[in-house]
Amino acid sequence: MAERPHILVVDDDREIQTLLRDYLETKGFRATAVGNTAQARRAIDRDRVDLVVLDLMLPNESGLDFCRSLRRTSPTPVIMLTALGDTVDRIVGLETGADDYLPKPFDPQELVSRIRAVLRRSDHTADDRPAAGAYRFGNWRLDVTARTLTAEGGTRVDLGGAEFRLLETLLSRAGRVLTRSELSEQLRGRDHDPFDRSIDVRISRLRQALGDDAKTPDIIKTVYGEGYTIGVRVEAE
Repeated sequence: MAERPHILVVDDDREIQTLLRDYLETKGFRATAVGNTAQARRAIDRDRVDLVVLDLMLPNESGLDFCRSLRRTSPTPVIMLTALGDTVDRIVGLETGADDYLPKPFDPQELVSRIRAVLRRSDHTADDRPAAGAYRFGNWRLDVTARTLTAEGGTRVDLGGAEFRLLETLLSRAGRVLTRSELSEQLRGRDHDPFDRSIDVRISRLRQALGDDAKTPDIIKTVYGEGYTIGVRVEAE
């Protein structure tokens, strides 16, 4: 029997910790709940964690700072819990590498749906294997197996889990224009909300990582009214 995915809940509200830990356990996950980022780091060092459910507002270190720090060393998916209607913080959370967000108060069943969707698209529980082991494009190489992005001179660039999957999706469908709805479905397992800027935020992050001019991009091109496409030759290995 496959090992249950391990979910780490980071929230300083003890009631939410208990509620989510117990609910996730009933849904077939293994769950650990902690109240601050220091405890979260110890939990990650001690055991494999497949996904982090992270509150934005935490004592001593914010969820944003923790997510940014985690993203430097790990592709572990992150779902961020934010205050209802706090759009600015959601966008900043996505910019720091969160894979998804859910406003408080939330329905635990909705959280479980988000967790399963993110896990399906992560390395941790994916059933499908990539069509290519690596892609060469422009002056870059994306190694799907090793999950690395490397420049021509050998410099490695770290990407968040969602940005990595977004780039892989675009490269694997080179020559096609992918709509925001298609990209959202690939990344998050649900239809695109026309008021949701997360795909645009991630495209902006990818362009920055690739040194692609935001005003006149060569690598990831915007097809206005349609979506995004790769604008350079792609070679699959």
